[in-house]
Amino acid sequence: MAIDTVPSKTEKPAQTKRPRALVTGASSGIGAEFARQLAHRGYDLVLVARRRDRLEQLAGEVGGNVEVIDADLSTQAGVEAIASRLKRGDIDMLINNAGFGTNGEFSGLPLDRELQEIDVNVRALTQLCHAALAPMKEKGAGTIINVASTGAYQPVPYMATYAATKAYVLFLSEALHEEAKSYGVTVTCLCPGLTRTEFHDVANVNTNTALLRRGWATPEKVVKSALRAAKSGSAIAVPGGMNKMTANLPRLVPRFMVRKISGSMFKHTGED
Repeated sequence: MAIDTVPSKTEKPAQTKRPRALVTGASSGIGAEFARQLAHRGYDLVLVARRRDRLEQLAGEVGGNVEVIDADLSTQAGVEAIASRLKRGDIDMLINNAGFGTNGEFSGLPLDRELQEIDVNVRALTQLCHAALAPMKEKGAGTIINVASTGAYQPVPYMATYAATKAYVLFLSEALHEEAKSYGVTVTCLCPGLTRTEFHDVANVNTNTALLRRGWATPEKVVKSALRAAKSGSAIAVPGGMNKMTANLPRLVPRFMVRKISGSMFKHTGED
């Protein structure tokens, strides 16, 4: 005979552990929007970027339990500090959003800046994925979202290094997705197109050109698309119909045309 038991009024209900997300490049743009939407969904946050003042401002905006870490992911010391934080094993979601681009003829761009771009976009992301995956696999749960670009789908003359780094991010993410899914871990690659952020100012891209005046997305829509894709276990998120067409174009036309089309978009965008 079953007997129902009723907890006493003095008995405290069990506390539900809140999930925790670590977001790199969280001081602005897509990274800051990830922080806002994840906080709204009940996540505690670890926010990472170089500009501590902006992180603290964002932490005050989103409220809740927020940890702020100022780290430069172009340096090995900065990357190792965040990797150590991930290895503690309490991070349920990693957003690898930190990254930047450069614009102009490759041979005329400062080599140090191009190598720094590779360090942030490729080396740091790779090391942080590696640091996060082991504890996530051990727990049998976790999510990694790596931010790439529609530029990952084709070579982009005049943004050559940037597109090449994002192609790496896309291919790495797809491979890790396949490796990790049997452990209950989802790896999703977000490939946004033109998005209203500070990215183009940093890359010295003049967006007031005929080819770059249309098709812009907001960070809000981009992040919603990424979180929806990750929740459904998708390997790739490409927000927006125009961006999906851009991603599929290289499969439909000869490669010399792909190079010409993508190059024409950015050839003069670094000029005043």
